[in-house]
Amino acid sequence: MSILTVSQLNRYVAFRLQEDERLRGILLRGEIANFTRNFRSGHCYFSLRDEEASVRAVMFRSHADRLPFDPENGMHVIVQGTVTLYERDGAYQVNVTDMQPDGVGAQALALQQRREKLSKLGYFAPERKRPVPPFPKKIGIVTSRSGAALQDMLQILQRRYPIGCVCIYPAVVQGEQAPQSVADALRTAGNDGCDLILMGRGGGSNEDLSAFQSEEVATAVFLSPVPVISAVGHETDHCIADEVADLRAPTPSAAAELAVPDLTEMSAALRALRERLDRAMSRILESSENALNAVQNRLQKQSPVHSIQMKTEQIAARSARLDHAVQQLLSQKEQSLMLLLNRIEAVSPIAVLQRGYALVYQNDTLVLDAAQLKSGDTLQIHFAKGSAFAAVTDIPEGESTHEI
Repeated sequence: MSILTVSQLNRYVAFRLQEDERLRGILLRGEIANFTRNFRSGHCYFSLRDEEASVRAVMFRSHADRLPFDPENGMHVIVQGTVTLYERDGAYQVNVTDMQPDGVGAQALALQQRREKLSKLGYFAPERKRPVPPFPKKIGIVTSRSGAALQDMLQILQRRYPIGCVCIYPAVVQGEQAPQSVADALRTAGNDGCDLILMGRGGGSNEDLSAFQSEEVATAVFLSPVPVISAVGHETDHCIADEVADLRAPTPSAAAELAVPDLTEMSAALRALRERLDRAMSRILESSENALNAVQNRLQKQSPVHSIQMKTEQIAARSARLDHAVQQLLSQKEQSLMLLLNRIEAVSPIAVLQRGYALVYQNDTLVLDAAQLKSGDTLQIHFAKGSAFAAVTDIPEGESTHEI
């Protein structure tokens, strides 16, 4: 019996494993453990294990790069590969050429992992979402030039907002080239002076919409310098690009309606606002005018001119009352004087004379008794009109005298 070296033994065992058809293209179920990926070579090294045993496995970069998901520790998978021997260590391993999640579809898992990754990077953070500009001057549309979605958006934008400038950035929205094409169109629109970007396409299967689930498109939306409205598929379709965008619309038509205001409605609203403004200004002016009048009245009442005017009016009123009182007093005095004059006149000798009586004087002395006279005396007789001289010729005796 010949003596073998360790190398010879390992080489022989490796050859025997390679020759065994039953160890080629086997399907193996297990849980991933000790997973590492060499950053230089891109090869993946891990173990597959179940409840009782484990086996080493390797997946070279050429196969690993084609995986739609990232393998992780604890993940249950089904792998396809060939059993080989790593001659240096004398340990056998499985060279994995394909891998699928056990119980979860590879696409679904990849999508879940991508969402988790982008979420950690802040792609879905609500605070980073920007508001849509109310009156965009330049609107970019990223979609297929031949798709019905483009015509729907153009018609709505023209009807609602004819003053806006619309630029089309065509992109492939389906197939292997779609993610890169959409991402490039987004970057071009963002650097072309657009105020807003509409991105989307019409409905389709999950595979048709896969470009908008890609990390390339999500990153382009995230890094866009202007707000992005995403409208991919129908209302029930949800893509990663929708979640990263600043605003999601259920359909491309709805995206166009959300992007711009309706000028017809705005004109009506402006007319209503103008009427409200006119009424409000009228009320303000009226109120201000009333307030100004009130202030002017207060100032006028407190001004020296007003005080002088008030005093002048008071003096005039008092002067009028005084004149009236004087007139009344003079009238009363005049009436009293007239009464007194009437009384005086009633007892006046002249009044007596006017009734036919006369006054007889002797040497300026009023003769009251005939006994004062003697024959030959000269008398002066005063009548109501005029006077006369007379001489006493006889004085009868025994006649009674009478007072005049």
